[in-house]
Amino acid sequence: MASCPLPEMALHRSQKLNLLRIVVLLTVALAGLKFFFRDSFTQDPHKGAGVEESSFWGKAGDPPEPAQPWDGSPVEAEGHAPAGRPESQKQPGRDFSTTQMRLVHLDLKGAAPKVSYLEQVFPLFSKLGANGILIEYEDMFPFQGELEVLRSPYAYSEQDIERIQDLAQRNKLEVIPLVQTFGHVEFILKHDRFRHLREVERFPNSFNPHVPGTLALVKALLSQVLAKHRRSSWVHIGADEVFHLGEGMDSKNWLSRNAGDVGKMYLSHIREVVAFVAGQDWGLQVLLWDDMLRKVSVAAIQDSDIARHASPVLWFYAPNFDTQQIGKYVSKYAECGFKSVWFASSFKGTTGPAQAWTPLNHHLQNHLQWLSVVRSVGQDPPAKLQGFVLTGWQRYDHYSALCELLPVGIPSLAVCLQTLVNGGFSEATRKKVLDMLGFQSLQLEKSTCIGNGAFPGSEIYRMVEQVNNQLKESIVKVLEEESSIQGWFSQYHRKHQFGNPRNMETFGSKVLKAHEDWEGSVQTLRSHLEAVYFPDTVEEWMEENVNPHLDRLREFVRDFKQIFRLNARPKTL
Repeated sequence: MASCPLPEMALHRSQKLNLLRIVVLLTVALAGLKFFFRDSFTQDPHKGAGVEESSFWGKAGDPPEPAQPWDGSPVEAEGHAPAGRPESQKQPGRDFSTTQMRLVHLDLKGAAPKVSYLEQVFPLFSKLGANGILIEYEDMFPFQGELEVLRSPYAYSEQDIERIQDLAQRNKLEVIPLVQTFGHVEFILKHDRFRHLREVERFPNSFNPHVPGTLALVKALLSQVLAKHRRSSWVHIGADEVFHLGEGMDSKNWLSRNAGDVGKMYLSHIREVVAFVAGQDWGLQVLLWDDMLRKVSVAAIQDSDIARHASPVLWFYAPNFDTQQIGKYVSKYAECGFKSVWFASSFKGTTGPAQAWTPLNHHLQNHLQWLSVVRSVGQDPPAKLQGFVLTGWQRYDHYSALCELLPVGIPSLAVCLQTLVNGGFSEATRKKVLDMLGFQSLQLEKSTCIGNGAFPGSEIYRMVEQVNNQLKESIVKVLEEESSIQGWFSQYHRKHQFGNPRNMETFGSKVLKAHEDWEGSVQTLRSHLEAVYFPDTVEEWMEENVNPHLDRLREFVRDFKQIFRLNARPKTL
């Protein structure tokens, strides 16, 4: 039996214990160092306490309303924006100092196109002269976590958001997301969970800037959107038309302590929002609509320090606005410290809350007026003009009817973009527009283009024109063509007979033919709409523009067929 050296065994055991102690001490030391220097580690913007990835009006399929109001606690979500770095550590933004931007505004709070349509239309935007898109997502963004309730049932997926940016980059279009942060937040404040954040309890359009949960929610919204737009150089924070600001009790109390200065109250909220965006680590700049700034004093804007990281976007959509007034605003904003300004025109969506057809000359004149502003400001403007936003509003607000569909507005967009690119609308510019859209001629005063068109959505353009110009009038004409039609029905109800049966058959054939033709046309239009839009948009557009007129004809045909089947016999009870 082999002997066992006990002293040597004890030595080995002691060495192992000492080694284990050293490993434990090193682990603790490394953990402490990591904790101590935790702010120096770069966070991965695509990591977080994620929710599973997933794909306008409240329909079946909406996420259930949370039972309790949101308390303003941080909202964790996949891809949250990283904490801001000190100024010295921020990545430098891209240089746009020599580039005049021309952004096409996509208002997605209604009639949001499918990504497959954007894939077709982005090359056209670029060809027409655009070099960026301003995307106002509203409820089409795939919000996660506590904000998932804000999503439309047809919201884009995270993959869709990435694909949109890939498509834009492929077509040399800068993507600028727009997140409403003060007014026009009906899509948020309509939910019971966020109702307590309203400025006025009755109206869901504006935030109460004094409730702590408001700023926390705004930061959460921005964090999720910015995390999915790491390629962007600007973000637009909206901040326009903050209706009822100052009417809530919290605001009234604040105003009583601050000399009734609503402008200062507005800026106190905007300053926090701008500071949050500026704190991101890739050199983001802020855009905001300028209307709320117009009546705020220069001193108040200077004191807010928003000019260091933000640029106002001056918007006027009328064809004959006061160009001298614009010059005064530009001078004021330069005095406030803004280094650059943007101008906002419109190519659709500003001539009526239920406008179905785009008035071409109206929007052309608006852009010609903006060119007059550029010329009047001169070669040495008080603040640099960074670019134009060509707005294409789809609704006046979250609860309004649909304005013109995007395919309907594309001829107007082409006219307006080419007007800016060429410094006016000459015959040569007109020819370029016709060539790019595939039309033979352009009738501005009649707001129509002659020819079939060869751009994405041209079938919708042509068929919506037919509905807009002919549907109502043709149905009225058919139903009233024979002045005795009401008499025929009256005779039937009194005597169960129709005067001259031949007249009845002749009139009936006209009505039936008109009904058959329109039903066929509408079905074709529906199929084209379904290729571009989600089901809620198709149904809403039909309900607003087709059914009110076609239902009259449908009802008449139904009654006519029933009476004709009776063959002048009394209806049995």
